[in-house]
Amino acid sequence: MKIAVCVKHVPEGTTHARIDPGTMRLDRSGEGAINPFDTHAVEEALRIKDAQGGEVLIVSMGPQSAQDSVRKALAMGADAALLVTDDAAAGSDLVGTTNVLAAALEPESADLILFGQQAGDSDGAVLWAAVADRLRRPVISQVAELTVGDGKVTGKRQTEFGYDTIEAPLPAVVAVSDAINEPRYPSLKGIMGARSKPQRTVSVSELGVDGGGIGEGGSRTSVQALNDPPPRGDTVKIEDDGSAAEKIVEYLAEKKVV
Repeated sequence: MKIAVCVKHVPEGTTHARIDPGTMRLDRSGEGAINPFDTHAVEEALRIKDAQGGEVLIVSMGPQSAQDSVRKALAMGADAALLVTDDAAAGSDLVGTTNVLAAALEPESADLILFGQQAGDSDGAVLWAAVADRLRRPVISQVAELTVGDGKVTGKRQTEFGYDTIEAPLPAVVAVSDAINEPRYPSLKGIMGARSKPQRTVSVSELGVDGGGIGEGGSRTSVQALNDPPPRGDTVKIEDDGSAAEKIVEYLAEKKVV
């Protein structure tokens, strides 16, 4: 069985997210890391491989720095990686991104394509559905328990009314939740071995994707303005000179809160 796992390189979790006022896009100039949700997809792929054999291919789209996230997935145990990196793709929205990912995934003919449920930098939780639509494959989302066998995939997910169990024929696309497993930590052996594993880097043109449908120019969405949130009514700033507690109590009493 061939399993492809899509991973995203996102700003490091300890980094304060910032929108660049010049580009109106998320500032990605700082440290980055593999999207935490995607590590669950990688782990699930490795568990299926351990049980049934096959190979795990990591697929990503991003800048050259995304190699760090790709190597993390390889160090966990994936077999090979494909990174699509191209300056022409910078600023791509959902439509452009899924166009590129679908073009990268289609020739791989994977039996199963796994995604993390969402990305930590945008929390959109919809990209996997758009990729499945482009590839014309069935999709199951929010999967907390996954079973693969007999030419089909079965996903169990929790809802407000209980559990749904959904079955789909292979090949299929599945988005897993962070409740599905506990991702393994890469071992030293895995980290060292990742360097020798096949890692391909391709441009958008090599995939045969029309440049007019990607990047900022090809995006179907745009940011019109960027502003600070409106003030929440009257505010009072209290400097702590040793009497801050008393001043806070006085203020609350004045507002009849205490």
